[in-house]
Amino acid sequence: MKEKLVKRAANLLSVKSLVTLVLTGVFAWMAVKGTISQDFMTIYAVIIAFYFGTQSQKVQDTVEQVRGDE
Repeated sequence: MKEKLVKRAANLLSVKSLVTLVLTGVFAWMAVKGTISQDFMTIYAVIIAFYFGTQSQKVQDTVEQVRGDE
């Protein structure tokens, strides 16, 4: 259990995750201030789509690998 927690923490500290977390924080701050620009929205949407797309692909690859082992 402890090893799994350490692995998740390490994954959270990857560059991709840090960029996503920082941009989400900036997005939230800009939303509160009401100063979100169209350029920022475009960049943020692309990065979030990439992040969740790669996460989804990892899950799909794992599922396919498990099914192949059966």
